[in-house]
Amino acid sequence: MPVPLFAVSEEKNRWLRERMEALGVREEDLRERFVRSSGKGGQHVNKSSTCVHLKHLPTGLEVKCMKDRSQSVNRFLARRELLERLEGLRGGTTGRDREREAAVKRKARRRKRAVMKYGKGEEEE
Repeated sequence: MPVPLFAVSEEKNRWLRERMEALGVREEDLRERFVRSSGKGGQHVNKSSTCVHLKHLPTGLEVKCMKDRSQSVNRFLARRELLERLEGLRGGTTGRDREREAAVKRKARRRKRAVMKYGKGEEEE
């Protein structure tokens, strides 16, 4: 069964298909349920089931996504989050890992600049 098309750009749909193939995730391995979202959205959210609950059957990983008012966009986002978690389980670097590494580098750079500007502080006295 091919990956369905979602209400995102063709480029993002293509990226999702390629990533699913690379990680060996098939649509048949996913159980998808739709429930009512919470939060912003007013009457639309209260009347439609836009929250996507996605479960990867072989690993038992579950993802719940209700970031957008659109069910189709939430389906895409849930799959993207599931693939990122699967990649993390397999030892790959995830987006969160890259963000954390970038934050560590920024902090080190700020610390270095502060030492250059103000000296070592208490240790110098």
